[in-house]
Amino acid sequence: MTEHETTHDRDGAQVSTGTTMEPGETAEAAIPELVIISGMSGAGRSTAAKCLEDLGWFVVDNLPPALIPTMVELGARSQGNVARIAVVVDVRGRQFFDALRESLADLDSKGVTRRIVFLESSDDALVRRFESVRRPHPLQGDGRITDGIAAERDLLRELRGDADLVIDTSSLNVHELRAKMDAQFAGDEEPELRATVMSFGYKYGLPVDADLVVDCRFIPNPHWVPELRPFTGLNEEVSGYVFSQPGAKEFLDRYTELLQLIATGYRREGKRYVTIAVGCTGGKHRSVAMSEKLAARLASEGVETVVVHRDMGRE
Repeated sequence: MTEHETTHDRDGAQVSTGTTMEPGETAEAAIPELVIISGMSGAGRSTAAKCLEDLGWFVVDNLPPALIPTMVELGARSQGNVARIAVVVDVRGRQFFDALRESLADLDSKGVTRRIVFLESSDDALVRRFESVRRPHPLQGDGRITDGIAAERDLLRELRGDADLVIDTSSLNVHELRAKMDAQFAGDEEPELRATVMSFGYKYGLPVDADLVVDCRFIPNPHWVPELRPFTGLNEEVSGYVFSQPGAKEFLDRYTELLQLIATGYRREGKRYVTIAVGCTGGKHRSVAMSEKLAARLASEGVETVVVHRDMGRE
């Protein structure tokens, strides 16, 4: 048996992964839990990684995709010292993407539990971020920032489709992104399903990270009731008005039943996260009230639920 095989953390420091086995020796190896963090450059990969590091995960930044199975193997040899590994993957070329695909297939064949977190953001938000730090996009070459963003988005399209969790950071600050990561990964026990219920206004655009979209614009708008206009859907009078309208309560009841059916399928397919976007015109009254009630229904069914009101206060 050889003592103290080492690797390096994201700051370059050596970290012991415990003992390694010589040929002929046997030991029970606990396969670490693995999270792969990827996504658009400038969308917050480093912040997401730092959040997991603060939660006790062993984080490796910019690890070549071909080395991910090796990293998991080292973690398995650590006698439980490295039980959770997060790998930040920066896919900047077709060769790297092909290596990542092969590594994921290798992990699947070995029964490794792995999740992919994809950080997304709008083109406008990414351009602003690159311009604010006066740095070029890594793929823009001699072109514009938008050229680099388009090239990277095309390259990552397949990986985004395979992601277990997509987080749109277009309108999030650092603290809000950390809160989202905490909501998904904090805690000792992994729940069967986690849901984010997000209210939004159609006039501000659809949330790009939504798995399901609900349209509440069939309900009369409290905006046109002068005494209700200044308030939001968090106000009891506004909520009461919304659910007193024809079809509102029936819609909530039936959509909750539909979500129960969908949740069963998600669990069966191993999908742990779902984002439900609930929209109205401005994201202030109807969608907020419906989101709150829908989240309460899901929570009562045992689904860990986070409520986000994306556009409330923007008017």
